[in-house]
Amino acid sequence: MSSNRSILEKADLAIADLTAGGGVLKPKAAQRFLRLLIKQSVLMQWVTALPMSAPEQSFPRIKFTDRVLRPDTGAPLPLAERSRPDISSVTLQSKRFKAEVWLPDDVLEDNLEEGQLRQTIMNLLTEKIAADMEDVVINGDTASADPTLAQLDGVLKQAVSHVVDAAGAPLSKSLLTDMLKSLPSEYVKIRKQMRFLTSVDAEIDYRDTLADRETGLGDAYLEGEKPVMVSGIRLTPVPLFPENLGAASDQTNVLLTPPKNIYVGLRKKVKLETQRDVSEGVLKVVARMGFDVRYADEDAVSKMINVQL
Repeated sequence: MSSNRSILEKADLAIADLTAGGGVLKPKAAQRFLRLLIKQSVLMQWVTALPMSAPEQSFPRIKFTDRVLRPDTGAPLPLAERSRPDISSVTLQSKRFKAEVWLPDDVLEDNLEEGQLRQTIMNLLTEKIAADMEDVVINGDTASADPTLAQLDGVLKQAVSHVVDAAGAPLSKSLLTDMLKSLPSEYVKIRKQMRFLTSVDAEIDYRDTLADRETGLGDAYLEGEKPVMVSGIRLTPVPLFPENLGAASDQTNVLLTPPKNIYVGLRKKVKLETQRDVSEGVLKVVARMGFDVRYADEDAVSKMINVQL
């Protein structure tokens, strides 16, 4: 059996093999890290993930807001009838975060023998970081007492233009329909791209109301097999959505938007540093990275508050 020092040294070498000068992940290793990070997160698999080569970066957004089709009279359209795209940009400013993972001897030794040490280190890092990152993307609030959440405003905090108040009522079809109606008509037309995003318990509660139907369809909802659809839009549970809101800490929120409308910028520069602790039999791996989140179009977002669980 390898000694503790030997295991830790080989693990340290595995990290060094992934990094360039100063502990920065090599480009291919950084790409793999970010892909794993997205794969480990529920929400990140649906959003628009954008690699950032600098701490601040702007991404163009082009859309047509007015009518483009006019009668063809055989002559050029007058100036007032010519369509111009709305050309704007979304600016992301990555905030710096750090994660520390302790890798014990038994984990390192098993994977060292199987030749999977580097992959295991990457998997363990991304597994830990992905959940915390999703928490910040959803629940970030610069006014929060939690220093991690206070780094930036998340998607719940940023949704302010179209708010529906459930007033302490549980999730229902009528409330979800009210969210859809709260959006400008131009967005209602793209409902196939949208999702209702809410907490796990809220989705279960609503599914239970559908399962009460004494039909085969009700049985399918009860067994959790059938996706919950409202007005052609899927109701999707997201594990990190809050379930402790309200005076009694038993309420949640719902978002309605195309998930691709959520832009998450990820710094391509990821730094890994290690510290060996032979007495404790662990390798401490510290990862430093940066990210930010913004809506491409906040007007295409509806938020429901005060939903009772």
